[in-house]
Amino acid sequence: MQAQPRQPIIERRQELPEQSIWWDKLSLAQKFSASSLGKFGYELSFVRMENGHSLAVLTCHSGVAVISEDGEIDTSPAIHIR
Repeated sequence: MQAQPRQPIIERRQELPEQSIWWDKLSLAQKFSASSLGKFGYELSFVRMENGHSLAVLTCHSGVAVISEDGEIDTSPAIHIR
């Protein structure tokens, strides 16, 4: 029996989170929280300024999560993505 040739590994992620244009806009606490959510498939989409504070918005096939400036994660935010 002949061995099957290995299929190349395909990287689905287009860029590392640290290379995102939005990554530099995050606070240190947001970066830690975003990294932990990344393990569950969330990707940083954009950063929104609300009332003078940054709000990181991450998306995943299963939903949306936001991270406050102090790193607090909300996986059921009242936010609508267009």
